[in-house]
Amino acid sequence: MDQNAVIDIAMQALLLAAKLSAPLLITSLVVGFTISVFQSITQIQEVTLSFVPKAVAVAIALLVCGHWMISESVAFTHGLFRLLPTLLGGG
Repeated sequence: MDQNAVIDIAMQALLLAAKLSAPLLITSLVVGFTISVFQSITQIQEVTLSFVPKAVAVAIALLVCGHWMISESVAFTHGLFRLLPTLLGGG
């Protein structure tokens, strides 16, 4: 296995991690920003007001995107298993 193959696999893994985490992180960011604006407008400074909606929104995003996330992970893993003989030099 040469260095280019290792770098290529690492790059694919990092891109996959970014793709898989994006829906959850963006959902949390949007809900957090919305709650923050609401808190600053109404001057309500309650910690649970920001935590609970974010947790619920992320759980809903996970339910909505979960199948896609698992499909992407399985496809990446199958691709690695298909490359395994080539990477080990078996051709």
